[in-house]
Amino acid sequence: MVRRQGLALAARRRDGPCHPLVRTIATPPGGLTAQVVDLGRGTPEEFEAHATDLSGRIALVRHELMFVAGTIHRRRKYLAALEAGAVGFLIAGPLPGRPVAGSSVSMVNVAVGQPRALRRSAAADSGVMPAAGMPAPFYPASTRTLLFDLPGRTEECIVVSAHVDGHDGGESAMDNASGLASLLAATRALAPLVKDFRRGVRLAFFSVEEWALTGSAQYVQGLAQAERQRIALNVNLDSVGGSPNLAALSSGFPGLEPFLLRVAEMSGIPLRTVRPLMQNSDHANFALAGIPALRLVAGFDDPGANLRYVLTPADTRDKVCRGGAEAIRHPDLGHRRRRLQRRAPKGRSLAHNVRQLEYRR
Repeated sequence: MVRRQGLALAARRRDGPCHPLVRTIATPPGGLTAQVVDLGRGTPEEFEAHATDLSGRIALVRHELMFVAGTIHRRRKYLAALEAGAVGFLIAGPLPGRPVAGSSVSMVNVAVGQPRALRRSAAADSGVMPAAGMPAPFYPASTRTLLFDLPGRTEECIVVSAHVDGHDGGESAMDNASGLASLLAATRALAPLVKDFRRGVRLAFFSVEEWALTGSAQYVQGLAQAERQRIALNVNLDSVGGSPNLAALSSGFPGLEPFLLRVAEMSGIPLRTVRPLMQNSDHANFALAGIPALRLVAGFDDPGANLRYVLTPADTRDKVCRGGAEAIRHPDLGHRRRRLQRRAPKGRSLAHNVRQLEYRR
């Protein structure tokens, strides 16, 4: 693990705020000075247009809303810059004067930050931007995945997951305190019922999700084939607060969609489904292993949702609006029970009615 003690970018003797991406290394002891090439959003077409301009220079791209179809992950932009011979990689964040945190990028000889004001000064100076960094010492560290099982009537189970780690700079309230709180609240509601379900529930609290989904990757890779076959479904709760609108990313498993829409209708929760596999949270490792998996996320495809503040210092608890997370962890469990009971055939229990919604893998 790397601990960054500090990193500063300067243009025309002015310092600006910045934040290193996960896995970056420090700049050379004397800092890094190079011309900045502004690539705008950082699309493949923009990189291609500047293919001969980036060698020995610093690539500047824009931070994007992650929860939208067609988003270009920072990893792809970084790899394009690396392939073109850039010596540095900068991401301009969405908030003036505030950097973005970043993850899932293996940086080599790169300084990163949010240099909007510095970029303007650098442009006036023919694009020359000195960047000063401090050493980044390595030290060993470890973390754990926490598991808790609620047995059902068979050995099969549903894995419900949320990641417990977050980025510094804010409170990581949306990403992912909202998912963690929802998982705990949903567990309290389900705990008395699971013993009557055909499948049990395994709660998985993954760490180092922000480091390339490492915690869940190790968990899935460590499962024996028989254990994998016992997992009927992974439901991953990540960034479920910040918008009243919930979406289910169904990871390319078409059978999930009618099941999800049926559950949403019965529960009175508006839900959008998005089919393509998006490798943006822990559900992806289950899906890549052939285990049906989905991610619940709020504010998908909505640039105005509070989710635009994820990875910034503005990811604070006041952004977790009622709606998405509230639908998952609804405190009025009596209301939810009464709704299910009304739809159940006469004489049948809530547990029986819930069992009718079991996903068939």
